[in-house]
Amino acid sequence: MKKNSPTLLAILIIITTVVLLLMYRSPNNIYRPDEKYRAILRAVKAPVLPEKTLSILDFGALGDSVTDCRPAFEKAMQACRELGGARIVVPRGKYFLDGPIHLVSNVCLDLREGAELFFGSNPRSYLPVVRSSWEGTFLYNYSPFIYGYQLKNISIIGKGSIDGRAAEGFAEWADLDDDDQALSREMNYAGTPIEERIFGEGHFLRPQLIQLFECKNVLIEDVMLKDSPFWCLHLLKSENITVRGIRFSAFNKNNDGIDPEYSRNVLIENVQFNNSDDNVAIKAGRDYEGRKTNTPSENIIIRHCRFKGLHAVVIGSEMSSGVRNVFVHDCDHGGYLKRGIYLKSNPDRGGYIRDVYINNLNLGTVEDCFFITSNYHNQGKGFETDIRDIHVNNLHCKEAENAGIVIQGFETKKVRDIYLSNVNIEKAAIGLFMEHAENIVLDNVISGGRVGAPSTAKKTDLQRIEQE
Repeated sequence: MKKNSPTLLAILIIITTVVLLLMYRSPNNIYRPDEKYRAILRAVKAPVLPEKTLSILDFGALGDSVTDCRPAFEKAMQACRELGGARIVVPRGKYFLDGPIHLVSNVCLDLREGAELFFGSNPRSYLPVVRSSWEGTFLYNYSPFIYGYQLKNISIIGKGSIDGRAAEGFAEWADLDDDDQALSREMNYAGTPIEERIFGEGHFLRPQLIQLFECKNVLIEDVMLKDSPFWCLHLLKSENITVRGIRFSAFNKNNDGIDPEYSRNVLIENVQFNNSDDNVAIKAGRDYEGRKTNTPSENIIIRHCRFKGLHAVVIGSEMSSGVRNVFVHDCDHGGYLKRGIYLKSNPDRGGYIRDVYINNLNLGTVEDCFFITSNYHNQGKGFETDIRDIHVNNLHCKEAENAGIVIQGFETKKVRDIYLSNVNIEKAAIGLFMEHAENIVLDNVISGGRVGAPSTAKKTDLQRIEQE
């Protein structure tokens, strides 16, 4: 055979191609595509903090827990706007606000250690209604307690706290919101113009503690979020977001920790979760409206966090625009969790969940460790979700009281291309359950305990054979 003959060259090309494909699909290469991960980190840049400093005390605020400081914050925000940006310093004290704070562009709200913002419970103080979203449907509602709309360069930093004090106020509406929830969803399905979706006085949809809507360049760092009326931190249609070192103490119904929705380029790191619902819940709109909006939540990194609450990391169930490029790595549990990783959708949603990478996650005792379902609440039809390309590596769980690994698809839209490697669930009532799933790859997976060498035949075995 001649050197460099076409036949030899073709064989070499085929061999090289096969080797490269195997390397890409091997457990050591699929869990964190490094270039994609690095590209997200390059895209996420915290805003530069303003040099100009203002004290909230100079605008009439008193940290005496009695004086209404809302007018002082309104004046400070106006001054910040006129200056083209400023840091508003809130020193130690308890600052009561009878109504919301509406942020402006280029503001840094600096809550110094010992500073506490807390909010009143009079619903009329949160009117007029503002453009918002509630469980995946756009509408007008009571203002979130801290609200930003179409802003740039927003920072909320410091060791202070933001306390909704909602347990005996807005949070009580959780038992009253069924009719309004149903109405909002009907408007979603019908395509009712958003300007006609007016909720507020006479309605019972609870506002968020913090909502940033169509904002760019955001930093939320170190603050404590407490006692929210609804979701704690809602990042809606926003991008270039850093959430770092914040803490939670929020135990009302639906007190999700962080909800990125229709958002991109998000870094969540070193967060101490302690809330009574999802720690991180990645969303992308509900049903018809979400599919129409067609703005996926994407490029999200969650790292070095301690989870405590209902579920650690959730994607869905409102995710009709799609969710992709999510990285969760080097995280631990800080207390009880019902579930670890939870991907949930139903056939009303449509959309997709794909390119999710879980690496180095440590869980304690949970109900379910790793759960994917396309049939959340056993409802819906016509718009099955495409769930695929989910990669899990180095997952440890002490005990799953219900199930270790659950993968549930539909016969017409199977969950597929799920890769689990180096998974150790020490104890599980049900080790593994799968239905309507294909190309599920398990490499060094233990769910329910280790099995040693098979035992040899015993006298009791022979006796049972004779008896049965």
